[in-house]
Formats: sequence, C-alpha cells, structure tokens
Amino acid sequence: MAESDSITMFKDSAAGFLSGADQRQRVRELEAAGGGFDRAVWREIAELGWLSVIVPEDDGGIGLGVAELVAITEEAGRHLLPEPLVDAGVHPLALLARAPAGGLRDQLLADLQSGALVAGVAWQEGAGPLEPSQCRTTARLEGDRVVLSGTKSFVSPGLGADGWIIAAQSESGFALCWLAADAAGLRVERLIGVDGSAIAMLHLDDAQGQLVAQGETAHTALCHANDVARIAQSAELLGIARRSLELTRDYLTTRVQFDKPIGSFQILQHRLVDGLIQVELATASLREGVAALTDANLAATASRIKARCAYAATEMTRMAVQLHGAIGTTNEYDVGLYFKRAMALASRWGNAAAHRRRWQQLTTRGAAKASTPVLAESPDFSPHQDWQAMPEVQFRALVRALFATYYPEHRRYMPYRQTWAESRDWYMTLSRLGWLAPAWPKEYGGMGLPPDKLIAYIEETEAWGVARSPDQGLIMVGPILMRFGTEEQRQRFLPKVLAGEHVWTQGYSEPNAGSDLAALRTEAVLDGDHFIVNGQKTWTTWGSDGTHMFMLVRTEKTVKKQAGISFLLVDLKTPGITVRPIRNLAGEQEFCEVFFDDVRVPRENLVGELNQGWTVAKALLGFERLFTGSPKHSQHTLHQLETLARQRGLFDDPAFASRLAELQLDTADLGAAYAGFAELAKRGDPIPPTISMLKIWSTETYERLALLLIESAQDCGAFRDHCHTEEIDLHVVAPLFNAMNAKIFAGSNEIQRNILAKTVLELPS
Repeated sequence: MAESDSITMFKDSAAGFLSGADQRQRVRELEAAGGGFDRAVWREIAELGWLSVIVPEDDGGIGLGVAELVAITEEAGRHLLPEPLVDAGVHPLALLARAPAGGLRDQLLADLQSGALVAGVAWQEGAGPLEPSQCRTTARLEGDRVVLSGTKSFVSPGLGADGWIIAAQSESGFALCWLAADAAGLRVERLIGVDGSAIAMLHLDDAQGQLVAQGETAHTALCHANDVARIAQSAELLGIARRSLELTRDYLTTRVQFDKPIGSFQILQHRLVDGLIQVELATASLREGVAALTDANLAATASRIKARCAYAATEMTRMAVQLHGAIGTTNEYDVGLYFKRAMALASRWGNAAAHRRRWQQLTTRGAAKASTPVLAESPDFSPHQDWQAMPEVQFRALVRALFATYYPEHRRYMPYRQTWAESRDWYMTLSRLGWLAPAWPKEYGGMGLPPDKLIAYIEETEAWGVARSPDQGLIMVGPILMRFGTEEQRQRFLPKVLAGEHVWTQGYSEPNAGSDLAALRTEAVLDGDHFIVNGQKTWTTWGSDGTHMFMLVRTEKTVKKQAGISFLLVDLKTPGITVRPIRNLAGEQEFCEVFFDDVRVPRENLVGELNQGWTVAKALLGFERLFTGSPKHSQHTLHQLETLARQRGLFDDPAFASRLAELQLDTADLGAAYAGFAELAKRGDPIPPTISMLKIWSTETYERLALLLIESAQDCGAFRDHCHTEEIDLHVVAPLFNAMNAKIFAGSNEIQRNILAKTVLELPS
C-alpha cells in the first residue's frame, strides 16, 4: 500500500536518527544505571518534531495524524529506543491536545513539545482496568491549588520525570491535575520494568498540585489519549516483532550445526514462517485500523490493534530467543532485549486477552446501536454505480436488500458445496442483475468493486448464508485470461462464464503430482493446429458439473520439469474424455478423476506461450490462494458459531467468550490481510509469494472455528446431518470437513510454509 509523503518523511527521519547510535547498547547502559532516559536525546527528539506530530497547529504542533505517529513509533520499536516516547511523548500530549484550552494546559503543552519538560500521565490505581472509570484518588480545591490524596500505580516515566498529569475525583467530578516531581506531600516509589525502564508508584499525602481540567471533557480527553497511546504503543510492538524476525532469519542462515545452516532444518523454517505470519497480520491490522480511524471507532480499533500486535511481538520475540539457542538467553545479545521490551509493552495498558474482550464488547455494543440506512422501496441494484463514493454502510444495506429480494430463503447456510444444478438459478439471477463478478473490471462485465466494498460484499454474503456456486470461471479463469490471454480468448470465453454457459473445473493435480505439481505427466503433443492430450487428472472439484477445464500439460520432456509445461483450455465434451466421481469423507461427490485418451485440443486454446505454463500456473495459484485466503469461509463458520452460542446461551460463559473473541479477531485480521492482497489483484499487480501466509492463516482459522463449533455443540457434534433439536438448529460437522479439504488443496499448508521459507525469508535449502 502506498505511503503518503509525510509518513515516508517521518519514517525515514526516525530510521536515520535512531541508527546514528546503538540504541540497544544504550538500553544496557541505562538499565545498569538504574533505568531512566537521556535528556539530551529527548531534546533532540523534540527538535525533530516527533513530540508535535498529533498536536494541532493552533497549539504550536504539526497537526498531522496517527498514521505519521505510528511511522515513528514503529521505528522506535525496531531500534529499541530507550526513551519513553509513547509514555512521555504521545500520551500526555494527546491528552492535553484534547483538553480545554487556556492557562496551565497551554503552558504544559508548549513545554512538553519543546522537550523542556518530561512528564507522564498517572491514571491507573491497580492492575487490569482498561478505562479510567474507578478513580479513588481525591482532589480537593483550595484556592488556586489542588490537594491530592491517593496512590497511582504503573506510572511511566518514573524517577527522572519533571512531573505527572494526575487523574483524580473532585467534588465537581473528574479532574486532571498537574503535580510537579518536587511537590510537597509526594513520595515516589521507584520500580524497574522488566526491560529496565523507570516505573513508579506515586504516593499522594495531601500533595500540592494545580488543576488542568475537570468535568466530562477532561474524562473524555483521557480516554481518547489512552487509546491513541495504545495505537502508538502497538506500532512500537510491531517494530519489535519485525526486527526480531529479521535478526532470527539472519541467525538461522549463518549458524551451522551438523555441518548445515540450521535455517535449512524444516522444523525451524516452519516455526519462523509462523512468526512471519503473525508479523504480517499485525501489519495488516495496524494499517487497516489506522486508515479507517475515527473518534467513534477509536476505542475498538485501539483494542483490536493492541491485541494483535502484543501477541505478535511476544510470540515472535519468545520464538527468537528459542531459535537463537543459549546465546539468545544472554543480555549481551539483542534478541533478549527485544523480548523484554515486548513483555513490558504487551502488559502495559491492557494485555492481548484483555483487549480482545474489550474489542468484543465494544463491537457487539456498537453493532446493536448501528442504524441501517433506509433504502428506497425499489433499491437501485444497477451494477454501474460509483461504488468508491458510496458509504460502506449504505453499500452493505444494498447488498442485504439484494439478498433479501432475490436469494431463496430455504437455501441459506447450506452445509456443503453446491452442485451446478442446485445453484444455477441463483448464478443466473446474479448474472442478469450484473452482480455476478464483483471483482472483475467493468469493461469485462464485472462490478469493479474497490477492495473495501469487495470485503464488505464477501462478509455480507457469508452473513446471509449465500451458498457458493461452481465459480472457478469467475475467480480463476477470468483473472488469468485478463492477464495472460489474448483479446480473442477473452471475447470468446469471458461472456460465456458470465452467461453460465461454461462451468469451469481445474486440471492441476495428478495421482503423483499433488503438492509436487511440477511432476505432472499428462502429455500434450502438438499435431498441426491441435494438441493431442493423454493422461489423468484427479481431485477435480465440480468435475461432474464441469463443461470446461483449464489444465496444465507437459509439452516438453527434455528440459527441467517446470520449463516444459503449458496451460490449456479444454472443452470437456471433446471425444476421449472420461469423468469418474470420487466420494469424499462427508459422503459428497465433490471430486472427480478425469481421463484423457487422444483428446484433440485446438492450439488456439493455449494460454500464454508454449512451455511457459508454469508462469501462468504460479499466477493462477496466486489467485487461487487469494480465494482460499478469503475471509468468507471463516466468516461463515464464525456466524454459525455465534448462532450456536445464541441457541445454547454460551455468551455468558467467560471461557467461551474469551475463545470466541480471539477467533473473531483472527477473522477480522484475516480480512485486513486479504484486503491488501485484493488491492494488488484489482490493480493487476502480480500476486507476491507472501500470499501463501494468507492461505495458511485463512484455512487454519477456519479449522479452529470449526473445532470450537463442534466442541460447543457437545453431543450434537457427533451427528452426520443437519441437527434439529431444542438446543441446536445447525449442520455442525460440515465446516470441519470443508476446512480439512481447504488446508490441502491449492498446495497444502506445509508446502505453503516451505514456499514462504524459501521465497520470502530466503532460508537455505
């Protein structure tokens, strides 16, 4: 995704400044000295403008947004800056920028931006609470002074700070007060964070302070600042996670054991790939959350981002220590420092589990309050609208209206893949309305939806329970012809996909060429204007329904196996083709074997160049992995799980609610990652190898949801068919069978991990 000039500028500025000194060594030195920070460095940070990024221009700030802020704090995490940038450089400034202007507030804001004053915010009084609602510290107004009594916990910066903004309760309500570090009645108890940072408990015994703001505006300002600071903190955690991944990758490529680089050991490769997946999910969550940030969704967005980034950082840094072996457990090696910083930040202002629960509560409450736009009595379902300009909430309402108007009620939430006969009427309805190909460009008969609307379309489709039709022509043949086909092929095949005249199947796998697809043996020999095809394809989805197949064939045997493959389009009515159904574990005839005996295929059906089919195949696998990486399967199962929870009253079970919140966020962050790849596909850019992480996360999230569905159904999880009881009205086991298939097709998840290890992490063979 493209960055704005201001984001790039701050990112580069931060990287340049932070790389000018060894920040990790500074961490060690400051920790040995008892914690704290360097005021000279803090003044340099102020001169760079980092402390003024989110302060409005009217208050002497730069007046930019959270996107620029997180660009800086991510670099701070990456380099392990020891100064409390978020605690003292984001939190108090975000708070004061939202407080009513005037007097002391203005002076503090100016002094903090200049670096002349170093201060934190003291609002917590115990471990756990995420909101400043229960405030036992009292503030008694005496003339122009405030007398403070109580205790504040987890205060950062601690010793070395010039003072703190204290949250307290006065007779007039909530209050924010300034307390200088040398104030009478204040005792500072020194504590050291696991990362060596200076933390404090403030003991207030009629401590003498000054009033900054009070009332509801002060409380709102603190809540706002807390969540802005959490987002900045999350970016710092992401920087920690990404740098730990890079350090570990470098170590695995150079550390030799048993006469081999340890990065060549598959078990270590797969572990590091799982770390990569968490880092990429955190990146997607942060990117999407910041891009869509508003005051209304700030709290939920902050919790979603913090939950993902805290988990990614703690998992990746813990893994880094393990994969480095004994050296990783020493203080002289950097990965241990990253691990300790991740521990400290992940716990501060709410850990991952707490924020998952908060996000769940906020989004559930928000969903209950959300108002659905009132559509006209005759909604405009024309596919030729300005989808980019249409508000998402209006678009979603339109999609739901479309389904309510045209989709058969009795066909909602079908448990297994549907045959062409079962789904043809709905397919043709969408075709007639122009809603069949939401991702295709408009010039080829599609809707040309932008990525956000495409994700919304998928989500609403799953929420409504719309069954998937045989759609490989839409999601595979269409995109591949738009990229590699001739104009004649596009004009010949694409309209017939939209018209439902061609039902496409995929001819990739063979009995001895599944994950090792390049080992395929089905042969096509050029004979004048035709290819003569002989061989066998297997695991052909919807093979019994298909009218056409796109397939890989071997056209050259004397070169390396990837180089002698071509990509053909075949009419399955051609003489010499035999289709034999295969029954799967669920008892469905979903797959087929297809046999080719001297089948003549016109040369004009060759897509791309002769013997260049591997290039086309890799691109198509990218599209297929994009499809299998879609959040739609997980969203469908999540909807079933939530339905089951309502039917059985499980939302009141804290253990279930906690597991559900984690899976809800796994699915949401899957959607964020998918949106990034969908944007690439929409622009026509090549799908990068990182698409494999999407396929892994999608199918494994799908499986985790399916397993929780069966577990939550208890005895009903043993029924083969749709379960109709007083407690449950669902087909409980179908998602698990489908998820098990999904983890295998389009390249098994183990193969996807191998691809990521080799092409993205560049680990040795």
